[in-house]
Amino acid sequence: MSGNNNISSPARTKEIIQRYGFSFKKSLGQNFLIDQNILDKIVDAAGLNQAAGALEIGPGIGALTERLAAAAGAVTAVEIDRRLIPILRDVLASYPHVKIRNDDVLKVNLQELFAEDFTGVERVSVVANLPYYVTTPILMKLLEEKLPLDNIVVMIQKEVAERMAASPGGKEYGSLSIAVQYYSEPELVCIVPRTVFIPQPNVESAVIRLKVRERPPVEVADEKHFFEVVQASFTQRRKTIANNLKARFFPGEGRERLESLLGEAGIEPTRRGETLSIAEYARLSAVLLAAGIV
Repeated sequence: MSGNNNISSPARTKEIIQRYGFSFKKSLGQNFLIDQNILDKIVDAAGLNQAAGALEIGPGIGALTERLAAAAGAVTAVEIDRRLIPILRDVLASYPHVKIRNDDVLKVNLQELFAEDFTGVERVSVVANLPYYVTTPILMKLLEEKLPLDNIVVMIQKEVAERMAASPGGKEYGSLSIAVQYYSEPELVCIVPRTVFIPQPNVESAVIRLKVRERPPVEVADEKHFFEVVQASFTQRRKTIANNLKARFFPGEGRERLESLLGEAGIEPTRRGETLSIAEYARLSAVLLAAGIV
């Protein structure tokens, strides 16, 4: 797509905002993208075609939706702000395969949405410029519900993207890295300057692709327990794994039993949470479970 008719061009964005008398709501984290190259990178990263569907969350005035409509066989855009619904229906009227839903994605039954909107396509990707204040809850909902997803390609805060893609040992690596990498393979697509938005956000952004895994990289008998062990290990980052686990799983006990179980899992008690790999957390969770520590 080229020319100034694109919704994403600064002139067209301003014209649409003025025509509909739209005012930005800070509480909804509304920042509209006005850079066509970035939009192209987002859509390219999703690897869409006419046999694929796209779910967009927070479409705004439809700049990305317009690109998705050209690339995918079915598009559903979920927008929480009802003031944007008539604008979206208007600017996307020429795309019959685009469905606009006025909903909060955190409250939507996504299994039902997929069954209703994506029966005619072979695979589905989530493609979105996410509101930064709800990035993590939205992504964890998408991953935990084990939807038939191919990729999740999202624009999010740069620091959060770096944490999702971080490897063990660095200060960015934490429980979010492990949760995201348990369900998907993250890859940073590009860094996005704040100048390509109206209004400009206060933070730098990044596009990240999460390739959804068919199965997790480790075998875990009890996912809830596994994630509780991970969370507990990062309660206080400066503390050793032994100190963090003792506070959560062994309150009022001596250290001997905990240190013996850590030894069984092959983990030095003096290590910190950020040095353990997903495989080590899986082993630790298995050892604690077998010992009845829940």
